[in-house]
Amino acid sequence: MQTIARFDADLIQRYGLNGPRYTSYPTAVSFHEGFDEVAYRQYAVKTNEDFIPKPLSLYVHLPFCHSLCYYCGCNKKITRHSRHGEDYLYWLDREIALQGPLFDRDREVMQLHFGGGTPTFFDDDQLERLMGWLGRDFRLSESEEREFSIEIDPRTVDPARLERLAGLGLNRLSLGVQDLDPEVQAAVNRIQGAEETLALIDASRRAGFGSVSIDLIYGLPKQTLESFSRTLDTIIEAAPDRLSVYNYAHLPDLFRSQRLIREEDLPEPAVRLELLQCTIERLGAAGYVYIGMDHFALPDNELVAARDTGQLQRNFQGYSTFADCDLVGLGVSAIGKVGDTYSQNRKDIRSWRRSLQDGALPVWRGVQLTWEDRLRRRVIEQIMCHGALDFESIGEAFDIEFSEHFAPELEALDLLHRDGLIVLDDDGFQVTPGGMLLVRAIAMVFDEALQAARATPKFSKVI
Repeated sequence: MQTIARFDADLIQRYGLNGPRYTSYPTAVSFHEGFDEVAYRQYAVKTNEDFIPKPLSLYVHLPFCHSLCYYCGCNKKITRHSRHGEDYLYWLDREIALQGPLFDRDREVMQLHFGGGTPTFFDDDQLERLMGWLGRDFRLSESEEREFSIEIDPRTVDPARLERLAGLGLNRLSLGVQDLDPEVQAAVNRIQGAEETLALIDASRRAGFGSVSIDLIYGLPKQTLESFSRTLDTIIEAAPDRLSVYNYAHLPDLFRSQRLIREEDLPEPAVRLELLQCTIERLGAAGYVYIGMDHFALPDNELVAARDTGQLQRNFQGYSTFADCDLVGLGVSAIGKVGDTYSQNRKDIRSWRRSLQDGALPVWRGVQLTWEDRLRRRVIEQIMCHGALDFESIGEAFDIEFSEHFAPELEALDLLHRDGLIVLDDDGFQVTPGGMLLVRAIAMVFDEALQAARATPKFSKVI
C-alpha cells in the first residue's frame, strides 16, 4: 500500500461523490429482517466447528451521553439520569449471558471495544461490573497483544480515572476532540478546554495505555483554515499515536440534532477541501503515516505494522489490526460479523430490551454472504486496506478467471487508470498517491449491490 496520499483537487472534484465507507460488504443497506435470531445462533455455533476457530472481538455499544453534540450521527440517548444507564446495564448483562455460551470457551477475546454514545457516562464501578460480566461468559485475553479500547469524552475523565480504567485491563484510548477552537465548539455544543483535554494524553501514558487516538472533524460550522490549522498544530505537538480526521456529513434529514446547526455557518466546499489539504500536509510533515481514508498513525503504531504484514482490516469502528476475528456485537444497534454473516441488534432501547425480556437475542436484521459476496468482499478489502489488487491471487483463491468474471469492472478500471487514480496492468493495479483519498470511489467499481440498486442509498461523500 502507498504510504503517501497526495491531495489532488481536480480528482477530488470529479470523484468525490457519495458512497459507502465499506466497513462491511455487503454494506448495512443490504441487511434484511429475514436474517433473525435463529439464523444468527445457527451460524455462531457453526463457527466453533472450523478447523481452527477464530479468536473473538467484542464490540459493546454504550449509547448514553450527558449532553447533545449537534454534529453527532451516532445512535445515542441524551440523559442526565443515571438510573437509565443502570437499567441498560441490567439488560446488557442478560445479552452477554445469552451470547457467551454460543462460542467455545477456548476462543480467546483478543479485541474489545467500548463505543458510544459516551462509555465514560458510566462510572468506574459500573464499568468494572461490565468487565466482570464479559469475563464471566467470554475468555478475555491477558496477552500484551490484546487490544482492549474505550472511547472517552475528556470532559468526563481525569488522570485518576484513567488509572482506574487501566486497572480494568483496558489498554487503548480514543479521545473525542473534534476541534479545539472555542467558537467552533460553541457552534456544535461541545465545550471542552484544550489544556485539560491534552493533559489526558500524558496521563494515559503514565497509566500504562499503549495507544492513544484522537478524533477530529473537518467541515464543522465556524471552522476556518486558520482555526483548524491551530487545532492541528496543538494536536501534533501532543503526539497521539493515532488520528482519525473525519469529514463532517451534514444530513439533517437523517439526524435531528444536526438541524440545530446553522447551515450558513458551514464552510463552503472550497474551504472544506482546503481543510482536508491542510490536514494531509501537516500530518505528513509531522511524520504520520496515512493508513487510509481518515486514519493516520505514527510509524511505530500497530496499524502501520498490520498494514505492512497484511493484517489490516476494516470493521464498523474503522481500520483495525486483527484481521481474523469473529466480531460479536453487544448492546442496542451493535453490529457483528460472525462467520460469513453480518447481523445488527435492534436500534432502539425499548425493542432491544423487549427481546431480552423474552429471553431472546435482540437480533434485528443481517445477511448471510453468498460466494459472490465473499469474492467481492475480498476485493474491496484489498483495495480499502492495501491500496492494491493482484488479479492472480484473487483468481486462485476463488478459482475464477479474473478478467472474465470482472470484465465490466475492468472497463471501469481503465477509466480510473487514464484519470490517474490507479496504475493498471494485466496483473492488477496499484492506487496512486492522488487516488489514495478516493479509495472508496475505486472500491465502488466492485460493489455489485450498489450497481444493481434502483435508487442510490444515502451515503456520505467519499471526501
